[in-house]
Amino acid sequence: MTSPRPPVLIDPLEVEFSAIRAQGAGGQNVNKVSSAVHLRYDIPASSLPDDVKERLLALRDSRITQEGVLVLKAQKHRSQDMNRGDALARLQELVDSVAAPPRVRRATKPSYGARQRRLEGKSQRSAIKSLRGPVKD
Repeated sequence: MTSPRPPVLIDPLEVEFSAIRAQGAGGQNVNKVSSAVHLRYDIPASSLPDDVKERLLALRDSRITQEGVLVLKAQKHRSQDMNRGDALARLQELVDSVAAPPRVRRATKPSYGARQRRLEGKSQRSAIKSLRGPVKD
């Protein structure tokens, strides 16, 4: 068994933030303060390991553009700093989800006993259904 892989850390210098106006309720504050954050992370140009990059780009996620740039919008909190932290945490969570390579599936056969139980169940069901037909005189 191999040793567990160290966690993949994201270099904060590779992340680009831009402040935008948040949507939704908030009254006057939401109209005048740019507290929401767009996080842009260029996956092909990042310092992530190549296998992690491949699995990240293979995700069928609408937040990843054709060029391989991941765009996250964070507007959960009222302050820009908290939204920036939330966006970074979500990016790290996404990278962590693909950091470990998927386990290889090994094909197995059902045991002899399992096959017999399956066939016995099918014959019981067949007998029940055959009794549902019209009564023969």
